[in-house]
Amino acid sequence: MQTSKTIGVLALQGAVTEHIAALEAAGVRGRAVKRKEELEDLSGLILPGGESTAIGKLMERYGFVPALRVFAARRPVFGTCAGMVLLAQNGPLGLMDIKVRRNAFGRQRESFEADLQVKDWPAPYPAVFIRAPYIESAGRSVEVLAQVDGHPVLARQKNLLVSSFHPELTGDARLTAYFIGMTEQVSC
Repeated sequence: MQTSKTIGVLALQGAVTEHIAALEAAGVRGRAVKRKEELEDLSGLILPGGESTAIGKLMERYGFVPALRVFAARRPVFGTCAGMVLLAQNGPLGLMDIKVRRNAFGRQRESFEADLQVKDWPAPYPAVFIRAPYIESAGRSVEVLAQVDGHPVLARQKNLLVSSFHPELTGDARLTAYFIGMTEQVSC
């Protein structure tokens, strides 16, 4: 059943179509966001995986950096893979109290899948890692929700959610549904 809720996906580069399909399969409207003016009526925003340097340069070129900072002060944002890098302290947005290591698990050929034990979830979550980052350090306000080999790969800080992996590439909608739930309990 479709609701009136709309969640945007930053559409400068990366896995935009896949995230929109995942959102719509979870019962909300997904919309590609290509201009900063399109942020205004969204319930939340996904910063997709892709190439973080390219996305960061395009965000600066099109004036998204200040607009995304304002948006994230009042609405949930979910950064997946490159989106995690963008949200980190050592990324262009610097919004989340984490420092990340890019391509931490290796190059494309070292991409892998893993079943994650997510905090408070009864069953493992199938995660797809492609040239994935991980969290090197996290501040006290960051809740680590899952790890791989002792490295945090899923975390939340208030209305910000990040994953090292690509939830849009699995058939498991739980993480997308978790983010949709965050848009219903906003208290930034």
